Amino acid sequence: MTSTAISAQGSKLEVSGGSGAAKNITGLALGFPTILKAVAHGMANGDIVTFAALTGNTTLNGVTAVVKNVTTDTFAVEVDTTGGAAYVNGGTATPAQWAPIANLKSFKGFDGQANEIDKTNLSSTAKEYMLGLQDFGHFTFDVDKDFADPGQLACSAAKRAGTLKNFRLTLPNGTTATWAAYVKNDPLDGGVDQLLATTGVSLRISGDVTFA
Repeated sequence: MTSTAISAQGSKLEVSGGSGAAKNITGLALGFPTILKAVAHGMANGDIVTFAALTGNTTLNGVTAVVKNVTTDTFAVEVDTTGGAAYVNGGTATPAQWAPIANLKSFKGFDGQANEIDKTNLSSTAKEYMLGLQDFGHFTFDVDKDFADPGQLACSAAKRAGTLKNFRLTLPNGTTATWAAYVKNDPLDGGVDQLLATTGVSLRISGDVTFA
């Protein structure tokens, strides 16, 4: 069988910054996922948007969600609007801006696991379990240090302030993973005849990871 493996070369890691220009919503198809129309919106899979001012169906107002299934004029979000009121008109989707984290060398993560709940009782003939809440664990990465890079600076600032940030990993085949996390550390490594590096930056994932 021919291998379907892909190279990690060309992967990109980004951290969220400010807000971009609001996109005007012109249509909404109820369901799960919810599909929205915004002509020439220019967004990409894995973008994060916040909705406002939709009329008729107001489920999305105030909601922040990850963009999926992008076409030129439409995109989807994993919010269930099945059976809701019909969309009337108006509304905006305001995307978060992204800062690439320069000099990415390696990464690994999404290493968490669901909690185990023991449901064994006196009628049990063996130990019995059910799964509890999912924990997506950590995401760690290494970079060559750049003290002027906006992405690396944003991570350092988030670590110092204890701020929850959004991150997006884009793989060479176009697959994206988007998640919220706290930056737990920001180590600096150096040595004889070596590049100055930040090795083992650990992001503690908070909530679900959305793949698109």
